[in-house]
Amino acid sequence: MNFAMMTDIDYMRIAYKLARRAQGETSPNPLVGAVIVHQGKIVGEGWHKSCGGDHAEIVALKKAKDKSRGATLYVTLEPCGHFGRTPPCVDQIIQGGIHEVIVGMKDPNPLTNGQSLVKLRHAGIKVKVGFLKEELSRMNEAFIKYITQRLPFVVAKSAQTLDGKIASARGDSRWITSPESRAYAHTLRKDFDGILVGINTVLKDNPFLNAPEKKFKPIKKIIVDSTLRVPLDANIFKASQPLDIIIATTPKAKKARIHLLRQKGIEILICPQQRGKVRLKWLLKELARREIASLLIEGGGRIIGSALREKLVDKFLVFMAPKIMGDETALPSVMGLKTANVHEALRLHRIKVKRISDDILIEAYVHRDH
Repeated sequence: MNFAMMTDIDYMRIAYKLARRAQGETSPNPLVGAVIVHQGKIVGEGWHKSCGGDHAEIVALKKAKDKSRGATLYVTLEPCGHFGRTPPCVDQIIQGGIHEVIVGMKDPNPLTNGQSLVKLRHAGIKVKVGFLKEELSRMNEAFIKYITQRLPFVVAKSAQTLDGKIASARGDSRWITSPESRAYAHTLRKDFDGILVGINTVLKDNPFLNAPEKKFKPIKKIIVDSTLRVPLDANIFKASQPLDIIIATTPKAKKARIHLLRQKGIEILICPQQRGKVRLKWLLKELARREIASLLIEGGGRIIGSALREKLVDKFLVFMAPKIMGDETALPSVMGLKTANVHEALRLHRIKVKRISDDILIEAYVHRDH
């Protein structure tokens, strides 16, 4: 690579690629990458590997050592200027003798949000902001929602036929999509802090909800079960540590059942009711308090419909198989929205389409009118 011909965008792209190396491991912190350039050469680089570990800028500074003096720092996100799990990065950047800081985007965290940029400028350091903002915002979309709204970023996933069915009228759903699609969906789980399903999915499919192992933060498995019907021998209990399971229920659940599950080390959340069911927005706020910044809803149709009614879903992942059920009593992927007219239908945008074997994966964001 000819570094003499490199631009600010080129160096920021290197920092972006470094940040993505920790995909799924830094939550509730953002993904951040950093590159230090001195006299046209990269003398230090780093990325944030885990919550509580060194931030990307600090890793790069430690590698650069004395070569950081008079150098330019490229960092995907504004350096932190407050004490959290680690000291403020901005102070160490100043102490490191950095001459110029090129920032991809401002930190949306209200505790920072431009204040570090002001501090750097007051220290005589040149600052430029605004590079690859769309890519960087997409990379940290879960962090941005979590830190600004104190709610998890929610992705609803379904595996369905062309006519939108996720199971036959008898509840048979194995297997609608191809082995390749199922393997791909399995790997996607590691990018989330939690996987949520409704009790009907547990009763009919008895899933393990296994996910690829994560280095620093195990995935939480959340069951929404308003009357605690979950069987004690369900597969989810066999495949997980009790502390990694959360069951959301309502005051309708029997106290003896609550006590029994809590004795097993499972967290039981008693949630307010809405239409006799768990109020999902309250639940998601509680999950955010537990630093669950991203959530994958894997079914069923009623849970996804409820989340859509409460305007909690941010994005869809729809695995569509070239099959037609053709039965009006078969289970649809979304239920309960009561849309009266076509113009009231939920709109999706920013569509991406990918082929996996004979299936199609549609990735789309929920369009909201503000």
